[in-house]
Order: sequence, then C-alpha cells, then structure tokens
Amino acid sequence: MLRVLLVDDEKFIAQGLEVLIDWNAEGYEIAAVCQNGREALDFLKTNRVDLVITDVMMPVMTGLELLETVKRERLSDANFVILSGYGEFAFAQQALRYGCMDYLLKPIERDELLAILRRSSNASENARMEQRYEEEYLTRRLIALLYGRAEKEDLEYIKARMRLSPGMRYIEIETAGEPDADGDETETALARSEIYQNCRQFLQEDANHCVLELSHNRQSYAVGLIFCDYMAQEKGVTETQYIQQLHRYLGVSSQREVRLIAGRRVQELEQMAQSFESAVVIRNLVAFRSQKPVYWYEHELQEPPEEEKTILLRRELDLLVEAIERGEHGLIEQRVQELFSRMQERGLKRRGINVNFNYLLFRLLHLASDLDSEADQEEILQFISASSVEEGFLRGSSGHLARFACDYADYLSQLRHSVPTGILRDVEREIRENYAENLTLQDLGRKYYINSSYLGQIFRKAYGQSFKNYLTLHRINEAAKLLLHTDRKISDIAESVGYRDIDYFISKFIEIKGCTPSRYRKSKQ
Repeated sequence: MLRVLLVDDEKFIAQGLEVLIDWNAEGYEIAAVCQNGREALDFLKTNRVDLVITDVMMPVMTGLELLETVKRERLSDANFVILSGYGEFAFAQQALRYGCMDYLLKPIERDELLAILRRSSNASENARMEQRYEEEYLTRRLIALLYGRAEKEDLEYIKARMRLSPGMRYIEIETAGEPDADGDETETALARSEIYQNCRQFLQEDANHCVLELSHNRQSYAVGLIFCDYMAQEKGVTETQYIQQLHRYLGVSSQREVRLIAGRRVQELEQMAQSFESAVVIRNLVAFRSQKPVYWYEHELQEPPEEEKTILLRRELDLLVEAIERGEHGLIEQRVQELFSRMQERGLKRRGINVNFNYLLFRLLHLASDLDSEADQEEILQFISASSVEEGFLRGSSGHLARFACDYADYLSQLRHSVPTGILRDVEREIRENYAENLTLQDLGRKYYINSSYLGQIFRKAYGQSFKNYLTLHRINEAAKLLLHTDRKISDIAESVGYRDIDYFISKFIEIKGCTPSRYRKSKQ
C-alpha cells in the first residue's frame, strides 16, 4: 500500500481530499494530514511516504519551501503534487522546476486527482523496481568478489558505491533452525528478508554493505555483511562490541534466534574472498557444535590445550558403523548403548564428545559415498543436521542417536536398491500441479515412503539440478507466462506462484531471467 501525506492549512480542503476518492481502492493509505510545511517536514524525517500533496501558500513554511528542503536534504524520494489557485500558478511552475511531479488547480476535480494518483503509482513502482535492480547488480558484483572472481571493473564499481576502509571482514548472519536446502523456501525467505531489512536499518547509510541471496548454487539461507573498521570506530566501540550490538539488534527487531559468523580479518577489499571462505569453513564446523550467538574465525580454529585432548573411542564407533551398514536395528541399539557407556566411563567432556561425534559423522559420509560415488555429501550433512543427532549426542541421549542410526541404516538400504522410476514422475507431477504450495522433500518423502535425502539425490541425478532449484525455475517460468499474458500486478503474480515475499521473488526472477519482472513484461510487448 502506497502512503500519501496531505498538507494544507485549510482543514476543509484536506478533509475534502480525504473523502473525494476511495484511497484504498487506488492502492493508497493516508499516512498523515499536516497543516503547514514545517509539520510535514518533521513527519518526513521519521516516516516513509510515497506521495506528498501540498498547498503552495501556507504559514510557517510554504509548500514550495517544503519541496525545496526535501529535495536539497534528500529527506524523501516521495513524488510531490502542488495544489494552487489560478493566481498562484507561477508558484506551481516554479515547483515543477524543483522536481514536482504535477500540480492541481483548486477546486480539485476527482478525475484529475485519480489520474495523478495512478501516474504516481506507476512512477513509484518503476522507481522501486529500478532501485531493486541496482541493488541486485551490486549484489552480483559482490558475489563475484566473495567467490574470488571479481574483475577490475567489478572492484571499481564496488569501490564507487560503498564506503570502505582498511581492516574488514565478511560476517554471515543466519537464523537458527533453518530447513534443508531442498525444502520449501517461502518461510525461510520471509525470515531472511526481515533480517536483511533490519540489518540495513542498523547500518543506515552503509546499508549497501548488507548482501541478500549470495548465490542460487549455495545451499544457504544466510545474509552477508561486509564489515569495515570505521563502522565501529564511528560509534566509539570496539569491533567485538559493534558485532554484539548488531546481534542484539537483529534478535530483538526480528524476534528470532540469530547467529553471526565472523570470517577472517583482511586489510583490503581484494582479499575479501579469503574472509568469505574462512566464514564458510567455520559455518561447516559450527553446524555440528554447541550453539553460540557469535563465532569468530580466530577463536574457532584455535588448537585445544594438550590437557583437553581426549581419546577417540574408535573401537566402539567402528562397531556402531558396522551395525548401521548391516542395517540390523537391534544390533544398532546395542552398539549405541555400549558407546555411551564407554563415554561415561572415560568421563568425556564436551570437546571430547565433539571429537567422537565428528569421527562418526565422517564414517557415515564414507558409507554413503562407497555405495554411491555421486552421493551429495552436503545433502547428507543437512540430513544429519536436520535430525538433530549432534544435539542428542552432546546431551548424552542414547535413544536419540539410536533412532537416527536406524533411520540412516534404512537410508543406506535405499541407496543399494533402485527406486521405482514412477516416484520421480509423481514428484515432477506434484511440482507441475502444486508448485504454488508448500512443497518440501520431507513431505514428499513421507507421502511416497522414501528417505527425503535419498529422494533429493536421485532427483538431482535425473534432472541435473536440485529439487529446490527445479521448483524455483518452474515457479519463475510460470510467473513469466503471467507477466506476458495478463495485466495482473507483480505482487499478485508473485503470490500466485508461491512467493509471499515480493523482494525475494524479484531477486529470483532477476537471477533466472536476467532482468526485473517489469522490464521483462515491457521487453516482450
């Protein structure tokens, strides 16, 4: 809904404007009514507005002075419409030179006002789309930088649009309890978009340092931040204090559990790929460790003191892995009990338990790889993480580990046997018929009695891409058809193909089609 601000010192004129048309039907809401330019200026300093309709001649501050001040100080991108009488037309002409969109002569005619509102609505939407396009273009350049593929022109483009200083690092921002990579992305996209907007609000003039949607190939729901030393210095705090403030702000404003992963500190923008890669390393490690609000690269890779190193219970772990490989549930439960009894005898602390858990993890990964050389280890890790086995392991929950181990044994059994090709046809049909619904591999796995991780692997083999990417591509293609063959609003089209977050929809559309939805519609007409 677009927001309009009415400014007139004559109350009956403002009241007449309020009732002259059905504002909501035109996609507008009246944000406020002010009696002079000074009141309006104060309102614009703290409130977003898309359109200002103001009288020219008012006490304290005229409409012309209001327009000049807003444009000079860049307080708002709102469109301005001037109200004037015949004797004030010269003022209206001057307002047009200052960037006023249009003017209305008093008394105001309903049809003239409607025409201006619709033109302002189109201009506002186009401006938002262009701004979004510019943000996406900068994001793509930043992706090239983070992945070490930035060319000279990429670096020049970034440096011209971002405030930088020596001393910087990449920080990844994530929500806790995220779904597997091939699951439905709508809820997570909404959460990520909210955190992204809150992070930009925290950064204020440095909002473009916040990066949304790193890459469609990366199985991550993270928001990224390019942190520079001056950010903390200007607030008079240390780097650690600044990051802690950011964490608290995001947690409170989003009402979500958030964690930050601070990559390696570097000195120059050209080294940012090293910081990004170090954050990825830490991210892979912390997925199977106790949770903390902030992880620092320098802290997480410290070698533990010699006295804290522990004995690896290799024999007990190997026996458990053997039982999992054989698929004998009774034997699995027995081996799990033996492992936990041995851990208690040794008095293993958290760090020692982590060592043993990681050994078990990688043995299980090798089991799957031995059965299927094309098995996607990232998907298997996500399957393990989604099962919360590490949390149960650290709590000493033998029952939790036993249930997971039995499930994993069943998963290995499915890897040994071919899956009926009809299941893939059924899954593809589900996508064609229900692409706008909350489709996840977990739900489809339960519906067709197949392990969801394994279903994701055979789907990738058959179609050359993940279930999530296949679903996204189908949704965007359906949206493209609607853009060409209907005049529906872009927000309506986004929702009809399964996206409740318009920004995320636009991001995905640009990623796949190479332009914004509005440009796509115009280019094909």
